[in-house]
Order: sequence, then C-alpha cells, then structure tokens
Amino acid sequence: MFNGKNILITGGTGSFGKMMTKTILERYKPKKLIIFSRDELKQYEMSKVFSDDKYACIRYFIGDVRDPERLNEAFRGVDYVIHAAALKQVPACEYNPFEAVKTNVLGAQNIIRAAISQNVNKVIALSTDKAANPVNLYGATKLCSDKLFVDGNAMSGTLNTRFSVVRYGNVVGSRGSVIPFFLEQKKTGKLSITDERMTRFSLSLEEGVDFVLKNLQYMHGGEVFVPKIPSYRILDVANAIAPDAEISYIGIRPGEKLHELMIPEDDARITLEFDTQFVIQPNFSWWDHEQTLKDAGGKQCPDGFIYKSDTNTEWLSIEELKKIVKDFCQEHPEYK
Repeated sequence: MFNGKNILITGGTGSFGKMMTKTILERYKPKKLIIFSRDELKQYEMSKVFSDDKYACIRYFIGDVRDPERLNEAFRGVDYVIHAAALKQVPACEYNPFEAVKTNVLGAQNIIRAAISQNVNKVIALSTDKAANPVNLYGATKLCSDKLFVDGNAMSGTLNTRFSVVRYGNVVGSRGSVIPFFLEQKKTGKLSITDERMTRFSLSLEEGVDFVLKNLQYMHGGEVFVPKIPSYRILDVANAIAPDAEISYIGIRPGEKLHELMIPEDDARITLEFDTQFVIQPNFSWWDHEQTLKDAGGKQCPDGFIYKSDTNTEWLSIEELKKIVKDFCQEHPEYK
C-alpha cells in the first residue's frame, strides 16, 4: 500500500513521528516521506539520523498546522497523511487554552480542508483516551478534533478523501509519562503518587505505530479505532521500579482521571468488537460498511458496554512491568 506513495506525517519530529518514520523506511519504499513540523532544531537533529543522503525519499518541511496556506503547499501530491501534531501536555493546555484550541481544533480543520483541496487519499488522526468524556481542556480539544475528522468525510462527500481516527491511552515511556518520572524520583528514595487506586492502559510506541499503519490500510472513512491493550495499576509500576522507596500520596491533579476511558457507554451501540480492537462507527445515514465489518468478524458491543482501564480483562503483572522498565532503561541509558 505504501510503496511508491507520498506520505506526510504532521508532528513528524515527535517520539511517535520518529518511530513512524523509522518503521516506514524499514518496511516500505515510499516515493516521498515528508516530515512536517514547526521546530527547525528537531528537524535538524532528526535529519542526522534520517538523512536525505541515506534515504532519498525523505523531505523536511517547516510548517504549522495552524497555517492553512502552508498545509495546502505541503499536501500537493500527497497520498496519505498521518496527523500526529498536537499540544498534548494537560497543564500547558489548561494554562494556554487559546493556543490548545488553535493547534488541536483549528489545526484539525485546516488539515481537513487542505486534504480535500489537494485530493489526499486518506488521513488518519491520532487521538487520546482523554477525548472520551473529557474532564480537561486537552481532552475537550481532542474530542472536538475527533468529531471534525469523522465529519470530514461528509464534507468530502463524493470526493476521494477519507478521514479516520485512532484512539489509545498512555504510550509507555513517552515524555511526561510515569516510568521516566518514577525513575527520576527513585534516585531520591521517595515516590509521589497522586492516588493509590489509579489505573492506566499500556501501549508501546511500536504497538501504536503498527496500529496506525494497519488501520490506515483498512479504514473506510469515519471510524474511530481503539486497540485492545492491557491495563496496569500505578502501585504496581511503583513496585516494579522502586519497591523499597517511600511513597507519599499527593492527591489527584486538576483535569486528571482515576481511570482511563476509551469507549464511553453512549458509544456502545455503534461499536463493534474484533479480536484485537474495537471500531466506533460514525453516525452517518449513508454509512454502509457495518455489514462488511461484521463479515470481517466484528461483533456488536452490548448495551452498557464501556472500555475502561479499571474494568479491563487484561492486566500487566509486576514482572511484566519490570521487563518494560528494563527495556526502557536500555533505550534510555540516562535513566539507569
């Protein structure tokens, strides 16, 4: 699907974008792979790893999803767009709400219009568990973004461009996540935990990239794809990293949830379950792919179904968490 095609990644210099770039270059032979982001330093640093001397297909575009004119220029001749650009730090979004809306909401609108204008074949956008019944501004902007991308298919109409969304929880070891945070605190012999009851979903960066690529291939347009992934308890992570550390409970932070939610109850009636994922279907009167999805093994979720980290059926053990931490430390020697 990706050989000989032009692929563009917004937010391409982030941790997800770099892993996606690495994976595409290893598995496929694209005509062009365009890294679109606004940070020239990060692009320079990334170009030292993925240089155009070694990879003739790679291009680095300076640009911002807030700039519709630049997006129109960047999307010319592009077949597939993977939209990973976002302001995603919850405290930063709370403190800078206008900026979060400009990037996460208006940026999504710009992506949709540019993709339709330039006849992009498929766009798949990254979302977050925080978009399901949001309690903070970041989650609210991503919910709005999800709705825009799903409804972008109605805006595209009979044209070729199709839009879908992938939604998953915390990526293990990503910036600001609990593993590097606890590893840093371990040096002091003390760990701070917001609430001992807290649970989270767990997904590796590699799994996230594979999930996006798989659903970019099979999407019809309008779906929200949610992976089946294990949960972990925050106390188990603490025990895996520093079992002898002193623990202090500091209380849940503003805009934070005790448990992650990826499929709310109200979406159960339009959600199909597969062996490895869920598919939330769009509320389109013209949506005619439900039978195709059911023929592919999709089963209707029962009324009242929710997909939440504390009621999940699959859990990571402390031993499994220790292995994840060990692998993380091998990749990031500064935390050893």
